[in-house]
Amino acid sequence: MTLPNPAPNAEPRRVCVLGATGSVGINTLDMLERNRDAFVVDVLTANTNAELLAAQAKSMDARLAVVADETKYNELKSALSGTSIEAAAGTAAIADAAAEPTDWVMAAIVGAAGLAPTLEAVRRGATIALANKECLVSAGEIFTREVTSHGATLLPVDSEHSAIYQVFDFEHADHVGRVILTASGGPFLTRSIEDMRDVSVAEAVAHPNWDMGAKISIDSATMINKGLELIEAYHLFPVDKSQIEILVHPQSVIHSMVEYVDGSVLAQLGTPDMRTPIAYAMSWPGRIDCPSPRLALDKIATLTFEKPDSIRFPALRLAREALEQGGAAPTILNAANEIAVQRFLDGEIAFLDICRIVEKTLEKVPNTAINTLADVTDADQEARKVAQKTP
Repeated sequence: MTLPNPAPNAEPRRVCVLGATGSVGINTLDMLERNRDAFVVDVLTANTNAELLAAQAKSMDARLAVVADETKYNELKSALSGTSIEAAAGTAAIADAAAEPTDWVMAAIVGAAGLAPTLEAVRRGATIALANKECLVSAGEIFTREVTSHGATLLPVDSEHSAIYQVFDFEHADHVGRVILTASGGPFLTRSIEDMRDVSVAEAVAHPNWDMGAKISIDSATMINKGLELIEAYHLFPVDKSQIEILVHPQSVIHSMVEYVDGSVLAQLGTPDMRTPIAYAMSWPGRIDCPSPRLALDKIATLTFEKPDSIRFPALRLAREALEQGGAAPTILNAANEIAVQRFLDGEIAFLDICRIVEKTLEKVPNTAINTLADVTDADQEARKVAQKTP
């Protein structure tokens, strides 16, 4: 999918941050605070953290703050009293917020919940900084079709896809041989399967390189995040499924690579700081200053790589199979994983049960065709029911 260059903006761009209180949202607001002359924060949304959302809205002089949890409305309204900031609540209000006429939207709502509001922004032709991989995993063909139909601009914010985007020759995609996604391997890269049976939530969210929210950290620990990124890459870049590979790179310095048919390999390197891909999406097609620590290769000294172990991390196999099968399989994969991760966080299941439940759900839920958003919703809801009930 070719992503068009926008015209330079003489006036500050109006911004909407969907998922402002999560890790990506917080990093985005940090970069926006540093570039107040170029951006005006208009709309902020959050899931449940009304207190932080109100503080962010006041700090950034936002016009509208929306919390998805309707029970948090009074808390948000009270926290914003004495200001001119409008408060709203509910999932419909989140979608309405995304439909507001802002120029640049950070789509950072975690999980399938981010699909509907992100599509609202797409349908008005906004520039979308996409940090929600589930939009493309659950509804990839529908989502990319909407982007093309409405002339929206899609800029990947995942560090891996941002890296690929920066070195991918869209005008000569036939020159690309392979796209190589790098993976840190998470906190359990060297753990045996037996050792992973009784790991705690605290151990699983303790990512060695990146500071992320709980759900994304668990996804990294199971490595299903890399499986989801595999599916996402297929929808973002004009390559065949067989051209996308995964390579474990524990140092998280090379964020991904593109190999060309002449043997050249282009890579984007940097310290593991989400503000770098966020800054790139904010400034594209230019560059802006970013406070990320500068890369000191002489101090790192060694960069290592290895093939991922699909026995220790079956999520990689499940994601590859879901991509190959197509239809509702990626939607089922994502929905089942969201439920299983939450069950692990709630102490209901063990760590290794996450992928087991995902696999069982893929086996039980019919892989139907996905032609409409209703098809996505049906498959998603059925997968959630099965994953919740799977012992």
